[in-house]
Parts: sequence; C-alpha cells; structure tokens
Amino acid sequence: MTLIAGGRVIDPKSGMDDFLDLALEGGRITRIGEIDPGAGRYERVIDARGKTVVPGLVDVHVHFRDPGLIYKEDIASGAAAAVHGGFTSVVCMANTKPPVDNAETLAEVLAKAAKAPIRVYTVAAVSKGLAGKELTDMAELKKLGALGFSDDGVPIRDAVFLQKALAAARDLDVSVSLHEEDPALIGVPGIHEGKVSAALGITGAPAVSESAMVVRDCMIALATGARVHIQHVSCAESLELIRLAKRLATEGQAARLGARITAEVTPQHLALTEDAVRTHGTLAKLNPPLRTEGDRQALIAALKDGTIDMIATDHAPHNIEEKARPFAEAPSGLIGLETALALGITNMVLPGHLTLPELIGKMTAAPAALYGLDAGYLAEGGPADITILDDRETWTVDGFVSKSANSPFAGRTLTGKVKYTICGGKIVYQDAVY
Repeated sequence: MTLIAGGRVIDPKSGMDDFLDLALEGGRITRIGEIDPGAGRYERVIDARGKTVVPGLVDVHVHFRDPGLIYKEDIASGAAAAVHGGFTSVVCMANTKPPVDNAETLAEVLAKAAKAPIRVYTVAAVSKGLAGKELTDMAELKKLGALGFSDDGVPIRDAVFLQKALAAARDLDVSVSLHEEDPALIGVPGIHEGKVSAALGITGAPAVSESAMVVRDCMIALATGARVHIQHVSCAESLELIRLAKRLATEGQAARLGARITAEVTPQHLALTEDAVRTHGTLAKLNPPLRTEGDRQALIAALKDGTIDMIATDHAPHNIEEKARPFAEAPSGLIGLETALALGITNMVLPGHLTLPELIGKMTAAPAALYGLDAGYLAEGGPADITILDDRETWTVDGFVSKSANSPFAGRTLTGKVKYTICGGKIVYQDAVY
C-alpha cells in the first residue's frame, strides 16, 4: 500500500481541487480524503506537501518508430521519455516500417507495449501501406487491439477513399485521426510560407494547404456521421472551420448520424512561431509548420474556448545526422514528451491563458475521452495512474531520455517539474532531487 499525503489534488473530470491524501493498493486508488498514515500499513508514504497531484498525463499522438526505425526511438525508450514527462498513457501512430496495417505488425507492437512500464496503445493505419488507396481490415485490427485509425504523417488525398474509410469507421464506432496537409499546395514542407521562408528563398507550406483539407474532411465527417479527430492544428483559418463543423455536428442530420469532430494542438505550436526556424533551423522544422504570431494567438484562444479539445505532443524523434541535412532534405518533427507539461505551464498557465486545472484537463481527461481510455482521472476505485509535480519549480532543459534530441527547447528555462510518475500504483519515475 502507498499513501500520497498532503498534496493539492486536481481532478479536472470531477472538478476536484483540494488538499487531500490518496491511498493506493493493487493498482487502484482505494481512498481519497484526509487519511491518517498510522491507520493503515503503508509500505510507502510520499510526502506531497507543496506539490500538485494530478491524473497521469495522456498523449494520443506519439511516434515511437517501432518497428523499423528504432535507431530513432523504440517502445522502451519512448516509454522512458514519457514517464519523465509525467505521461502514463500514450497512443502510437501507425507510420512505422512496416506500417501497422496488418495483424502481424499490430501484434508485434502490442507485445512490446505490454512490457512497457506505462500503458502504450496504438492506432492502426487507415490504408494499406499508407498509400491512401486500399482500406485495411479495420474490423480485424480493432478486434486485435487497435484503438482507432490514422495514416498520420501522410494525408489522405482521395476524397472518395476517405468517405469510404469514414463510413467503415462509423460502423465500427472508432475514431479516425487525420493529418491535414495537401502536398499539392506545398513547396518545401516543414516551414510556413511567409516572411521567414521568403528570406530563406524557400517556397513553404501555406496555411491553405491545411485549411483546405480541414474543411473537406470535416464536411465528409458530417455527411457520414463519423468520429474525426483533426491532428496538430496550426492555423487560424482551420480553427474557424472546426468551430463551424463542431456546431453543425450538434445540429440536424449530422447530429442524428452521430458525427463528432475533435481537435488537438501541440505544445510547440503554442510556444513558437515561424521565427524559430531562423534560430533553430531544422530543429524547428515540422509538419504542419510553425506559423505566424497571429496563428499562435488564435490557437491559444481556441484551446481556451474549447474549439481545440486537447494537447498532444506529436513526439517525433530523428537523429542528429538526419536533422543536420540541408533544410529541404531534413525530416520534419521534434521530440516533445519530456517538455510538454512544462511548456504548458510556462506558456499557458503563467501568462493566465489557462488555469492549472484547465491545462491538466487538456492533457488528461480530454485525450482519454478520444479513445474511451480508463485513464485521465482520479477517483476511488479508479486506476492509480498519477503524476506529482511542482508547478512552481523552474529548470533548464539539458539532455533527454529519448534516443533522439531533436528539440528547439534544449537550453530553455521552463516552469513546472515532474517529481513522480506512478502507473498502476507503481512508481515508474522519481525525480532524483525530490
């Protein structure tokens, strides 16, 4: 038995925010309240006074590169990065090599996931080979353990194929997560087509390359009654379209069909703009790209008003040699699990955009709801997946547990430090200086 004593306990799902104790046993929370440590045979008592106790964080968008690209990351190293960041549940994308588009690869991923110290889930691919032409056996893959479906990393260009896929997903009652960028409208991916790209002599990715696909896909979702999740939104125009689609999803035929639109934003899109490319080069290259300050402010407002439902990292490891290539040839993406919570506190809570409970809700209850996970909340009888943090401690990002280090936040001083990560009642991470 473990007792977590004296912390500020925040559970956004129930609205709980009080100084309480938590008793843990058998992987569950057995009691929340004022608990006398002498009243039970506690093997461990964690002094959480001055700290904040929240549900274990949930990330619905990570790339652990396993199988096939494990020199960048694997499930074990990705899980290690996750626990350092306070995450107890993560959902891997399917764009591995080979992709998770068949039963054999799915079984391989789930077997490795079962050995991780946290809850590692995966989606399966929408299309075979991520080619956007032939549907995977979605019914079989769901039965075998895929949470949902996504060709993330590759947009689905064929509208007829997408309509077929969303209809199939609707019948299975699963969500489809979509990467919204039209390659036909993009010169060099990973950089916003604007003042910085012009200064560098690059034709980049304009905002319309995202918003054009967002409007198409939201309308197809409404027409089919599907559950669609818009990944890593980056521009103001997309937000207006998502707002409209959400309203339409609650009205008329779309409501009767059961259509549901959700959206995510990454910590990097909340923290940085296209100017980061000047300073960090390829470390700030990502798809969709960092955009203007106006877009960044629109993303913040959309997270505040609920247009954007959740924060997801899009943790995308690449090695040093890959990121050292010329800008047009370097891969897009950055790692995010170890800095996500601190970036949220630094850029959203401290400036007053969100309260700490609101931020935690965007990183726990909301993402857990996307896939119906038994996660993201604190309640008696619920899973003992818990993160203990100091939301006032400052620290400098210096080194990573991930196999890769492709982050523009290295050397940055942030506020908010994970002190303990507990999954299934077991301590899987403890800050060395706690």
